[in-house]
Amino acid sequence: FLLVSAPKSSHEVLKESATDVRVLPNYSTPQKTDSYFNPKMKLNRQLIFCALAVLAKERTPIECLDAFGATGIMGLQWAKHLSSSVRVTINDCSENSVAMIQENCHLNKMRVKLNTKEEDSDEGLGDGEESADIIEVTKMDANVIMHLRSFDFIHLDPFGTSVNYLDSAFRNVRNLGIVSLTSTDTSSLYAKAQHVALRHYGCNIVRTEYYKELAARIVIAAVTRAAARCNKGIEVLLAVALEHFVLVVVRVLRGPSPADDSAKKIRYLIHCQWCEERIFQKEGNMVEENPYQQLPCDCHGSMPGKTAVILGPLWSGALFNAGFLRRMYLEAVQYSLDEAQSLLKTLVCEAECTTLKHYSTHSPCDESKQEECGVYIKTPNTPSEPHLVHGKRKSDEVIRNTAKRQKAENSAEHPAFYYNIHRHSIKGMNMPKLNKFLNYLSEAGYKVSRTHFDPMGVRTNAPLAQFKTVLMKYSTPTYTGGQAEEAEYLEEERPAVAAAMFLKDCPPPHCAAE
Repeated sequence: FLLVSAPKSSHEVLKESATDVRVLPNYSTPQKTDSYFNPKMKLNRQLIFCALAVLAKERTPIECLDAFGATGIMGLQWAKHLSSSVRVTINDCSENSVAMIQENCHLNKMRVKLNTKEEDSDEGLGDGEESADIIEVTKMDANVIMHLRSFDFIHLDPFGTSVNYLDSAFRNVRNLGIVSLTSTDTSSLYAKAQHVALRHYGCNIVRTEYYKELAARIVIAAVTRAAARCNKGIEVLLAVALEHFVLVVVRVLRGPSPADDSAKKIRYLIHCQWCEERIFQKEGNMVEENPYQQLPCDCHGSMPGKTAVILGPLWSGALFNAGFLRRMYLEAVQYSLDEAQSLLKTLVCEAECTTLKHYSTHSPCDESKQEECGVYIKTPNTPSEPHLVHGKRKSDEVIRNTAKRQKAENSAEHPAFYYNIHRHSIKGMNMPKLNKFLNYLSEAGYKVSRTHFDPMGVRTNAPLAQFKTVLMKYSTPTYTGGQAEEAEYLEEERPAVAAAMFLKDCPPPHCAAE
């Protein structure tokens, strides 16, 4: 069989974020095309772009890698909007995809530097044409290029799980760089194929009401173990789980101490199958006589048999960095990324465990909070103004400051997991509106926020028993159609019924005479 390329007339040109890409007619079917393009992943691409834009303001220039280029849309957006701040490398192992990436680079008036195992050549534009920054296009296996070269920003978006590429990604990534990965194997992560999750991630899971957050913590645990094998720790900046994908963005902290600190945050989870209460196991290796005592609920005492299961191992630390998310939001506003703006607002509120009405773009921050994603130093040109850059201080001092900040933030971490208000509603009761219920929980003294994982989910530090108590207190009785008609009938016939009951209780006349 001969591989014949399709004529250019059959190629369709799509536009996203001021970037044009030429795709094949079957571009939406990954099994039948090399250059797969999914329009539903637009939000995913916007979030990754915002994360890269934040990193580009910390150090310049940065070398970034799109390890699975396909059509090259993501790398083209990086180069087109961030221009001289980034040096973009787009990689793919398919020859057809590499040809498509080169074609799309020329379509967007970008110069191409082709680098493959066999050849290394430059393809430039004509003398009279306008040129932009050079994009390097490589044809290698993703593991090979990440072993050969160092990068500041790496994005992994394979078809399915990304665990096969984590070791290579963390091998040469630079200190304080960022690794982002998109996992589309939602059938295993969302507990529809539990045996596949055990095979890929070494994790035991069941289907729960908080299955999306469970999926994010599974991926982060795999990332943490891969980084620790390379003597690197991580700081989770962002974790998003939506219908089609799970996106995780982490910052790399080089050194054995950050690696040990990150590895200690991988724990098992005790999950009650009756009430769906959950809690992470305590630290330590000692076996407890009764592990059910760790659960806040008393289902084990009131229900027969074994009532809880152990899930994991999972990441037990924070899923968001509020300072980094605020800076991502500012980048989304600057580049008019509307879909990312609404989601980032929700993520900031979720990270700070507050409601949307208390959200503020320019929140007052002290210098220590502003250093959440960078290091402030004073440059000779502007001695009075700090400038965010990296690499001017010693790396151990940077890591030490990051560790101090993380220890200070541990007490203020957002609560783990969330409760679905419909899952715990009381039968026969009309529950309050979600926003009102958030206010009721906040008035009771608990941290509370909505969550992007579930539109009807409530993230709070209140135990499930208190959650149900507040929900019961502010719920009102409801009636079905038949019950309402019966109540209305009794209300109308109350006088006649009362008279009948009175006559029934009165003795007959002959009895009274006797």
